Amino acid sequence: MKFLRPTHLLPILEKAFCRRKRPVGKSWRVDETYIKIKGKWKYLYRALDKAGQTVDFLLRAHRDKAAAQRYFEKSIDQNGEPETITIDKSASNLTALEALNAQRDTPIRIRQNKYLNNIIEQDHRAIKRRTRPMLGFKTFRCARILLGGIELMHMIKKGQMKGSSQTPAEQFYSLAK
Repeated sequence: MKFLRPTHLLPILEKAFCRRKRPVGKSWRVDETYIKIKGKWKYLYRALDKAGQTVDFLLRAHRDKAAAQRYFEKSIDQNGEPETITIDKSASNLTALEALNAQRDTPIRIRQNKYLNNIIEQDHRAIKRRTRPMLGFKTFRCARILLGGIELMHMIKKGQMKGSSQTPAEQFYSLAK
């Protein structure tokens, strides 16, 4: 019997979850938070909808227009196009959204207000609570995979999986089948 390591199993579970994930709302709140990897700060881009459901996440090495644009493209591909995106005063997020809007027929409405993003700032705490005792990650690849698992469990606990009448443990085991 072959045992899978967490670094092999978590991407498989993420793909299974994406197939069973409930649709998210059309109004997103986007922000990034810092994660320590090999003693240096990296950026975890995250988005929530108006109801507090996780839209998507992406770990990037830099906080610039290219990283933000890659995050928005990935999120839109997986979850559909939002009507409104609320961001803080980050210039890189604004320029990335403006570049995306230049390519679209119907532009995404952009709101820049740091106080409207309080919902996502509070949601960052759940991720930080799990990563803080780890005292940082050793490699970027390992951080990406483990943060994916942390985000996956966080979404299951929020009830974002279809058939969430089950307990979180039952939902997790149904993904592994």
